[in-house]
This record gives sequence, C-alpha cells and structure tokens, in this order.
Amino acid sequence: MWAEGNPKLCETLHSVATKLHELELIVLNILYQTYGVEKHYESQEKRFENTFRLLYKVPPQSDSLVVLGAHTDKGSLTIQCLDEVQGLERLSKECKWLQVSDIRGAFVVFVGDSLKAWSNGRQYAAKHRVVLSGDKERFSYSLFASPKEGVIVEVPEELVDQEHPLLYKPFNFMDFFNQLCVTDLKYNENPLEAYTGV
Repeated sequence: MWAEGNPKLCETLHSVATKLHELELIVLNILYQTYGVEKHYESQEKRFENTFRLLYKVPPQSDSLVVLGAHTDKGSLTIQCLDEVQGLERLSKECKWLQVSDIRGAFVVFVGDSLKAWSNGRQYAAKHRVVLSGDKERFSYSLFASPKEGVIVEVPEELVDQEHPLLYKPFNFMDFFNQLCVTDLKYNENPLEAYTGV
C-alpha cells in the first residue's frame, strides 16, 4: 500500500484480526457446547484458517446498485464489522430481503455452508448481498473462517438421529470450493446440497 510500508497500520490490522479470531473461537466453542459435542472442539479448532479482508465499495452512479450479488459464504463463519453506510441485506427464510442494521460496536456473524453441513442443517447459512445507493463510500472489514486444505467436513454422529436424519455426506472442503470455481456448480441455487446432499 505504501512504498515504505506502514508499521502502525499493519500492527493495528493484525491486532483487529487477532481479536476477531478470538471471537470466532468463542462462537464456535459455544456452538459445540450447545450441541453437546464439545469433546470434538479441540481437535476441530486447529482445522480452520482465517482470511482477513478490508472491503471497500464505491458509491453507484445510479439510484441503487447491487455491488455484491446474492450468495452464501462457503466457509464456516464470517465475522463482519460495518460502517454507518447501509447496504448489507440478508434474505429471510420467507424470501424477503432485509436490511442488516449497523449497530455501533456490534459485529454481524454469518454462518457459512461448511458449518451448515457440519451442523447437519441446524445452522442456517443466510444468503446476503450488498446494495448501495447514495453518494457515500462503504467500508467494512471481515474475518472469513474456513476449513483448511485437506479437511473433511463431517456431521458428528451425535447430531444424527431419527428426528434429524443425515443431510450431508462427508466432503473435502477445498474440493467443494474448487468445484464452485471451475464448474457449473457455481450457478446452482443450492450448491452445497447439489455437491454433498444425501
């Protein structure tokens, strides 16, 4: 970004990313405890990798513009911090687009497809998009947690019973992600179900 670098900025961003990673681990630990599978948590904790991104969107030249199309995140969790410029929307289970309000000091957490599969569908991966209007730039930052290369996403046996039959076969996360990038799977309305659904 700068020829000489910017050590203070790098230090600050590293600190933010570290804190978001700590929050990610807390959220995942709570999920494991909620489902009574905390014995699996420690072995799973090391199976994730994180990507930290600063996101910038230019204001549209028109009244309203979809600047990031509808999608679900493919990894496990996304933790996002928004600025005051509205634009993030999520699709409700009733198929209505709802604006995600920016609450000062709060984070938005999205469940990704791999966590939905791991939870045997108990967690909901909400489709979301960014729609901008007005003349303000939009800044946000996000931590994306995903299974590492070679990790097999598998439903714990404790989450399968008569009331909750197995919905997803075990799958290699990176194989799923790569298939999304190079095949028509990316055009499927429900790529997770198409790729690994029972």
